[in-house]
Amino acid sequence: MASEADIRSGIQLKELRLIFVFLAVAMLLLAGSCSRRAVPADSGNGNSGRSAGGVLIKTPEFSLRIPDVSISPSETKRLEQFMNAGIERSVGTGTVSPAAIIGTAREYLGVPHCMGGTTEKCTDCSGLIFRVFATHGIILPHNSEEQARYGRIITERELLMPGDLVFFVRTYNTSRLITHSGIFIGEGRFIHTSSSQGVTITPLDDPYWKDRYLFGTRIFE
Repeated sequence: MASEADIRSGIQLKELRLIFVFLAVAMLLLAGSCSRRAVPADSGNGNSGRSAGGVLIKTPEFSLRIPDVSISPSETKRLEQFMNAGIERSVGTGTVSPAAIIGTAREYLGVPHCMGGTTEKCTDCSGLIFRVFATHGIILPHNSEEQARYGRIITERELLMPGDLVFFVRTYNTSRLITHSGIFIGEGRFIHTSSSQGVTITPLDDPYWKDRYLFGTRIFE
């Protein structure tokens, strides 16, 4: 006959197993990070393709043409909804310069990725932007899609300037349209947080990112 101690030990073991199962599920849910190279989210009818004319979005307040972008009809609809919810909001930058922002961002090179992070110990893509700008007293949301609402939209990559923010689609499965963000540093490169490399510098012409690039925004005017 099992003793009271054995019974208590068995109960504790079951509780530990339940805790481990819960943690495993939580880790799986968090695995969908902002820079994870995952299978693209469902694109509706599957007719996504790059068009020479790009996409034209019209709303009561804005008309936006994005050249050479690969988004499906369902993603186009989400872009329209995104615009209707508010874009090109102003940001008070004071006397802060793009060079100062880029310099601070470079201090985070090599910092590992973690979902929801905003520190020098670990950070995600929007967390890097949030932390870098906050260091200089500029408050932006900690969310790539919400960050894209700030600054004047720059649709052509050749017009990007250092300090502009850059945004991407389909970097992981989610209902959101914009899933990744970074800071353009010039010479066709941007600094961002990669799930595999941490904070790093990548060419915009990298095939993976080029195919998912949506637009940039100019915070500093």
